[in-house]
Amino acid sequence: MARYTCSFIVSVPIEHLQPLLVDLLQDLELDVQYYNADYIMAREIPGTVPYTKFVKVEVLIDKSTATETETRLSIVVKNEELPLQLDNHCRQVFEYVKQAIEHSRHWHLIESLAG
Repeated sequence: MARYTCSFIVSVPIEHLQPLLVDLLQDLELDVQYYNADYIMAREIPGTVPYTKFVKVEVLIDKSTATETETRLSIVVKNEELPLQLDNHCRQVFEYVKQAIEHSRHWHLIESLAG
């Protein structure tokens, strides 16, 4: 199973972050399946790739350490594909989502830590 993670600290009020992230994931043509105040789960639209390459994206918003100006969030991008190649489908989607978060005009990126 391929799994890639990254943490970010962004400068945006916590109450604005979740709706902005939902919009960002939808703009990336991911189907948002579930969300609440501190968790979002999205996936690729069925039919675009084989089931084993089907990617799910989870976003966790850390409300416990959030301040008025900074919020920490983490993403987990995973699928059932064995990561036999460095540049596999899951890694490509991870990089796509990571870059979208890092370059979003809706907040200022303070820190990005890939895991």
